Amino acid sequence: MTHKGRIVFAAAALTTLSLGLTACNDGDDSASVQETPSASAPASSSPSAPSSESPSAEPSEKSSPAPGGDVAAPGTKLKIGERAILPFKYGTSKTGTVAVTVTAIEKGTEADMARFGDKAKGMTPYFIRMKVENVGGTDLSYSSLRLRGKLAGGGPTGVILIGDLPGKCDSETAPRDFTTKGASYETCSLSATKTDPVAVAAFEEGDAYRDSPVLWSN
Repeated sequence: MTHKGRIVFAAAALTTLSLGLTACNDGDDSASVQETPSASAPASSSPSAPSSESPSAEPSEKSSPAPGGDVAAPGTKLKIGERAILPFKYGTSKTGTVAVTVTAIEKGTEADMARFGDKAKGMTPYFIRMKVENVGGTDLSYSSLRLRGKLAGGGPTGVILIGDLPGKCDSETAPRDFTTKGASYETCSLSATKTDPVAVAAFEEGDAYRDSPVLWSN
C-alpha cells in the first residue's frame, strides 16, 4: 500500500533546519514545496532536526547487532546489506520489534524531481531501499517506517522530504498480515540534496535513536 497523501518537502541551509511542514491531506496527490525563510534564521532546538553542529552527527562506532537477535544500540554503524533489530512504535497502539536491512542507496536524477516544481531545481534525489521484518510477532499491520538520508559521516542534507516518487521510490506501508514473526515487506524512503551526495541511511525513531541514530553506509 503506497502513501497517497500530499507530498511536502522543505529545503534549508544546514544551520536552519527548523521546518514548518503542512499536514497531509488524503486524496491530494500534488507536490508542493515549503522552504525556511532564510539561512540567517536561528537553528532549531527541536530534537527531530539536529543541526550539522550537533555532537550526534557522527555517532561513535558500535558493533553490529549479534546474530542471536540483540537490539541494535543507539549509534550502531552498519554496512549496506546488514540487518539491524530495532524497537518500533507506530502511532499510540502499535509497538513491537522489527529488523531493517538497507539494501541500497540509489542516486536518481534531477529530472525525477520535476513534479516538485521550480524550487526543486538543482536537487538530486536518492532512493533508500530496505526490507522490514516483523521480529516480535506483534500486530504492526499498516504501519510505516522511514529512514532519513544523510551525508557521509552522518551530517544532515538540509532537505526533508515526505512522500515518494511513484515508480521510482514507493513508500509502502506494512501489509495487513504484518502481524506474525517472520512477516516482511520492502519499501523505499526518499531523500534529496543540493550539495554532497546522500551516503548514509539513518534510523532515528524513538527517543533513544533521535540523537544517536543507527546508520547504514557503503
